Amino acid sequence: MKILFVCLANVDRSPTAECIYKDRSGLEVKSAGIAWYAHTPVSEELICWADVILCMENRHKKFIVEDFAGVVSHKAVDSLDIPDVYHYMHPSLVAVIKEKTDAWLSKYQSSE
Repeated sequence: MKILFVCLANVDRSPTAECIYKDRSGLEVKSAGIAWYAHTPVSEELICWADVILCMENRHKKFIVEDFAGVVSHKAVDSLDIPDVYHYMHPSLVAVIKEKTDAWLSKYQSSE
């Protein structure tokens, strides 16, 4: 499964998620941000690469669904509902990403 983690600037949340899951068996992961100034801006190429797009906030999901409508219609796009209040790899951020992503993966894989 290829997962694209998305946040605003691709500085704290989505790179942390990428780091956490990069060595997980059965997963390939990348991260991007929706802002023009993001370290890695979200692109059609990244959207096409991903099987699943996990956004940190609902507004990121809305952006992806609206701006990439032609390429996300058959993909799982969801929000983990993780606010922008954490720093990269902070233990609290790592814990909340693991909790929410693992729960999402369990739910998603059981519905396939």
